[in-house]
Amino acid sequence: MATETVFGKIVSGEIPVEILAETERVIAFPDMNPQAAVHVLVIPKSTEYQNVVELAAGDPETLAEMIAVAQRLADELAEGEFRLIFNTGEGAGQTVFHVHAHVLAGAFKEHSLVGS
Repeated sequence: MATETVFGKIVSGEIPVEILAETERVIAFPDMNPQAAVHVLVIPKSTEYQNVVELAAGDPETLAEMIAVAQRLADELAEGEFRLIFNTGEGAGQTVFHVHAHVLAGAFKEHSLVGS
């Protein structure tokens, strides 16, 4: 069983967020500490996977859906141009161990993506 995280609490509805996109398996919402003009998080509703490597091995369909949602949001918010970032492991800056993608577009902060 996965360790409870803030993203698990968002999925369960315990922590409310502004949902920008939602499918049967994925939700997307603004990052609370944006590092760019557009900074959205896309997460699976499943709490089973800690990082993108685990998700790719265990549920590649959900990973593909996350990427499709990221593209749809970038089309809506940033003329289709975006960076998609997955931090995998503490040494890479991952602080929430529920797989999540950062969708970034527009002007970036100088210290972009430190810890996430």
